[in-house]
Amino acid sequence: MTEERPASGADESVWSYRGYHLRPSEFTTAMVHYYRAEIQRSNTWRMRLDNTTNWAVVTTSAAISFALSSPNNHHGVLLINTLLIAIFLWIEARRYRYYELWAYRARLMETDFFAAMLAPPFAPHPEWAENLAETLLTPEFPISIWEAFGRRFRRNYFWIFLLVGMVWALKVYLHPVPAAAWAEFVTRSALGPISGTTMLILGLIFNGALVLVGILTAGLTQASGEVLPKFDGMPMMNSLWRAMRVKPDFEPLKKERVSRRRRRILALVVTKDPQAVSEKIIKEMKRSGTLLSGQGIYSHQDRPVLMVALTVTEVAHLKSIVSAQDPQAFVVVMPTQEILGGGFQPLEEK
Repeated sequence: MTEERPASGADESVWSYRGYHLRPSEFTTAMVHYYRAEIQRSNTWRMRLDNTTNWAVVTTSAAISFALSSPNNHHGVLLINTLLIAIFLWIEARRYRYYELWAYRARLMETDFFAAMLAPPFAPHPEWAENLAETLLTPEFPISIWEAFGRRFRRNYFWIFLLVGMVWALKVYLHPVPAAAWAEFVTRSALGPISGTTMLILGLIFNGALVLVGILTAGLTQASGEVLPKFDGMPMMNSLWRAMRVKPDFEPLKKERVSRRRRRILALVVTKDPQAVSEKIIKEMKRSGTLLSGQGIYSHQDRPVLMVALTVTEVAHLKSIVSAQDPQAFVVVMPTQEILGGGFQPLEEK
């Protein structure tokens, strides 16, 4: 950053703070460094995801080796390992939500800033800065805990649970000698005072619940940090994937925008100096509004009311403008479901 102004005398800065002016080239450099920081942060959390999976693999290997190396019926070790894997899965799901937050920001930079430089109209998407600023000012997880849980289960942990279940059944069947009948297998499945029938029912309920969560969350596609399966060369899997998706029409992921719709805000400003406030809003915020006529129900005096449509990241700026021009003003800020036209969503998209 520098305090020098352009030689032409025109103010070409895109950002200023206490006399420092950030020119377009410096702004681009700052965004590149910020992108590198988000990539580094997402890579760090990606490594943490791999660490959790490694814990599950290592403990599973140790439990299987111990259970199969002994002729005694130590299948309880595999059951404890199953519960431990479930805890690892829950921890990994929580970590995955953090990973998705950093990956979402990086994807915004890639799709709406860098990719826009390579294709017409060679300009960033109109809302990319607002979307990025919103997630920086008010961070929120892009995906729910259930989507994260289901995705990590389908990607990694389904196979681990399947392997443990198969080894448990093999252990109960083989040791100390192969079971001669189903009744003997059920009897061997007992764990302490818990009967074999109860253990089999609990196992079916536990694993069935995991599989059900994995199936029901397969249609949730809020996550942007992973490449979703397309199954283009597998018609049966493609049809199954389309049936599980929330959107009825299947389209490749590259055609879908990762940006979430930024929150819209409607502000009502009751001020004695609407002209000065309006001029500042137009000049500094590049926004317009509507001047309404109101009347105080107590004083019965006419009160002009400014109605201004904003995004969530512009509210603080509006408050500072109103406070500077009229400290006695009355401001109402409320969320809106939708705003069409005038710099927001075009009417023809409806």
